Amino acid sequence: MPDKSPPSAKPQRSLFGEILDWLLVPLLLLWPLSVIVIWLSAQAIANRPFDRELAETARTLARSVTVPPAPAPRAQINLPEVSVAILRGEESENFYFQILGTRGEHLAGDRVLPVPEEAPRNDGEVRLRDDELDGREVRVAYLWLPAAATLAADDLSPPLVLPLVQVAETLDKRSQLATEIARGVMLSQFAILPLAVVLIWFALTRGLRPLDELQRRIRQRAIGDLSPIDERAAPEEVSPLVAAINDLLARLDRSIGVQKHFLADAAHQLKTPLAGLRMQAELAQREVESGDNKAVKRSLQQIARSSQQAAHMVNQLLAMARAEDANEARRVTPFNLSALATEVVHDFVPRALAKGLDLGYEGPGAKDVAAPRVVGEALLVRELIRNLVDNAVQYTPGGGTVTVRLLPDPYGQVAVLQVEDNGPGIAQDERELVFQPFYRALGSDVDGSGLGLAIVREIAERHGGTVVIEATNPRAVSPGTRFTVRLPTAAAA
Repeated sequence: MPDKSPPSAKPQRSLFGEILDWLLVPLLLLWPLSVIVIWLSAQAIANRPFDRELAETARTLARSVTVPPAPAPRAQINLPEVSVAILRGEESENFYFQILGTRGEHLAGDRVLPVPEEAPRNDGEVRLRDDELDGREVRVAYLWLPAAATLAADDLSPPLVLPLVQVAETLDKRSQLATEIARGVMLSQFAILPLAVVLIWFALTRGLRPLDELQRRIRQRAIGDLSPIDERAAPEEVSPLVAAINDLLARLDRSIGVQKHFLADAAHQLKTPLAGLRMQAELAQREVESGDNKAVKRSLQQIARSSQQAAHMVNQLLAMARAEDANEARRVTPFNLSALATEVVHDFVPRALAKGLDLGYEGPGAKDVAAPRVVGEALLVRELIRNLVDNAVQYTPGGGTVTVRLLPDPYGQVAVLQVEDNGPGIAQDERELVFQPFYRALGSDVDGSGLGLAIVREIAERHGGTVVIEATNPRAVSPGTRFTVRLPTAAAA
């Protein structure tokens, strides 16, 4: 058998947890990026003073080299051993220097230091480069010593080049300094990050405290207390939510008031036929004991009429409840409005004939292509038409005319339904009041529940339609009444 168990409910979201996630996740994602930035910045900071010192050493070493003018262009060097020892210092294995003459010959220093690949420049400027020596990365400062433009050589001698001075050192001290700088900054971050998490947690807890206070005030309310919540006592960001709750409370208060009034009116209206039933039943009991069969028959007929009135009242109440049911209104399907109208007219033909009324239908047939189609609850719309026709048949005197009519809409946006009679009509100042539950037009001696037109308006509004009342012939003694209902068609929906 297929599993018909309801799907698992979606887990409830936590506003506190969601805000905390949006604060901490970026913080934790940015932290590794900040470590990389700190390491790169530490290397740049550590390289700067070492590069300045290395360049100054290259300039100092270049001052010991002299290039005499032609015809003796061979470079000369004045570099005592003491100066070399000072240059190398205690870390001689990490320091290198080299001096090359005008023929590229080695004058002093380390022979293994590679020569720059770029062409010599006669500007005396110190340049820096990264290189590799014996498998170790080194930082090199180098410069070419300026020479006279007249300096030349014969064709048989090697080509003349500028004297080159190079100073190099390994990156050990730089890496050590960069590591110390980064470690000092990152250790402070390791201490700040947990503190930031604690502060964020505390700030969120304190910031959401007004919501807890608002929840406490709402929970402490009495069941029947529908008074609005004070918006000034809530945070500004929550004010729209509080305003929406207040609007809901106001609508709920109005709805409960209407329901209470409706129940009171319904109980009052049902009291009359039920009281009549009880009185006629007691009367029939006494008449049976006295043997008056004709009186018993009259009492039973009255009981039948009273029970019929009570049943009609109950049916109208149920129809009103269906019209007000939001879930019922959601179950919509397309249907043929002409078919419903003709069915209702056929149902009322016997009553119309018994009263001597001319009941007719004007409009497209149920199978006509031009018949309008409406999207909604067919049962409710049928109840709408039935109440309009029932109202017209009840209030139109014998010999009158009742017409149900469907009019075409040139734009195809609405279906127009009219129920027209030539009865006494409805006064102008009562045309809005007749849509209220249990209201009865003044001067009417027709039995009714007073719910029919209220049901009509409720059903029309549920389907996005309107109901209009007007006189059929305003200047006549019996002006008549025309109810016009406009409902959106399936194409418009």
